[in-house]
Amino acid sequence: MNPSRRILLTGLAGLAVAPTAVAAAPVPAAGNATVAEERFARMIAAAHASDVTGVEQAERYADAHWPEYVAAARAVLDARA
Repeated sequence: MNPSRRILLTGLAGLAVAPTAVAAAPVPAAGNATVAEERFARMIAAAHASDVTGVEQAERYADAHWPEYVAAARAVLDARA
């Protein structure tokens, strides 16, 4: 699976659980995020980057905004367990 398809599917998974995850944890808890949660949050953030024309721009957006997606990443990872 190529990276763009993987990022798209991850973003869709994060978008599907984001409303319930935000209601469950309104404050992003990025300080105690596991490595898996951080990586997944970065992937969701990259998929949600607006007006991105390149991979580098998506990575910069993900680096800046991944703490906002920790709750959604936790919800997806918990649903898989």
